[in-house]
Amino acid sequence: MLQSLMMGAIGGTMIGLSVAIMLLFLGRITGISGIFGGALIPTDGDRLWRAVFVLGLLVGGVSLWWLYPTAFPVDALKSMSWPVVVLAGLLVGVGTRMGSGCTSGHGICGLARFSVRSLVATVTFILAGAATVFLARHVLGLKSLI
Repeated sequence: MLQSLMMGAIGGTMIGLSVAIMLLFLGRITGISGIFGGALIPTDGDRLWRAVFVLGLLVGGVSLWWLYPTAFPVDALKSMSWPVVVLAGLLVGVGTRMGSGCTSGHGICGLARFSVRSLVATVTFILAGAATVFLARHVLGLKSLI
């Protein structure tokens, strides 16, 4: 229990520091969907830092998986259906465009700036997630969404 609390505290601290560094050095909000979307379709000629940022996310995740595999409680490659994962990713992308941002942009950066719009978006994310779990588990009887 204590170890998972420590890991959460360390992870939260790292997220907070990275968001603060991004704002201080680039003057940018760390919204992953916006950064990723800008790397695919750049609008202001800043594709390089966006691509490096996304690459860093991928390298960091794969490195953690390789160095500390117990951080991932299930074997993701064996337990997930790739078509479902791709569809879920596309739906998340559509949702972040519709919501003008993702959980990192609204939930971390927006709430830290006391943005009412981000508060509404974050509450909506949480309620939609809770409703999805309730429907899947208690109405449809699914044990897992994967």
